[in-house]
Amino acid sequence: MQVITPIKGTPINIGIGLVGVSLAFGLTVLTMAYAIGRISGCHLNPAVSVGLAVGGRFKASELVPYIIAQTLGAIAGAGVLYVIASGKTGFAIDNTQAGAFATNGFGELSPGGFSMVACLIAEVVLTAFFLVIILVRLSHFPSQFDPVKRWVLSSRCIC
Repeated sequence: MQVITPIKGTPINIGIGLVGVSLAFGLTVLTMAYAIGRISGCHLNPAVSVGLAVGGRFKASELVPYIIAQTLGAIAGAGVLYVIASGKTGFAIDNTQAGAFATNGFGELSPGGFSMVACLIAEVVLTAFFLVIILVRLSHFPSQFDPVKRWVLSSRCIC
């Protein structure tokens, strides 16, 4: 989508792009940490729950219900995004294009042309780094901090 500016009719792309989508999803996670951190510790991703269970920071007996809830939440969230996006005239999910419905892919559908193996390795390594940050940083705060305060305080090491 482009808008013509009053200065010499210069077109400006007002789409939010890769950075905008990344910030939107990141800020959503931060918002959820505030909203549900005291209830569940804000494990929104099954990889985080599994990592915390393996690290001894989460009861393994609670893992399956968490994963089921996380999966149902992801489906509900995707449904909400679909309903919002489909409110635009001409909306269609074109699976032949990279970035269809704010998604990434591999091979031809990867914005950078990365193979499936490269994408899988990046996902595993970056998730492992994320879990290390969570496990290490949260372990340095006294137990009197509730999960939201610990999460927000630990985010300083990421910035």
